[in-house]
Amino acid sequence: MGLALDRDLETKIRARAEAEGLSVEAYLERLVHADQEGAKELEALALEGLRSGEPVEAGPSYWQEKHRLLDERLSKTSGR
Repeated sequence: MGLALDRDLETKIRARAEAEGLSVEAYLERLVHADQEGAKELEALALEGLRSGEPVEAGPSYWQEKHRLLDERLSKTSGR
């Protein structure tokens, strides 16, 4: 398969591949594989979040409480 790349991008890809001791093809294969693994991990985390319990509505009062708890926590640690 042939790909048409911007000259600057091609130069960067070649430099990175060479720095890792890889051919451009092997380097791009590694990038695609990492992207696929990242997508799988993101999907797994999203599903874990969906299954983690009842949904919480994050309205203004939710965030006010979060800020209050954070301020409280920070005030305890800043006195050290």
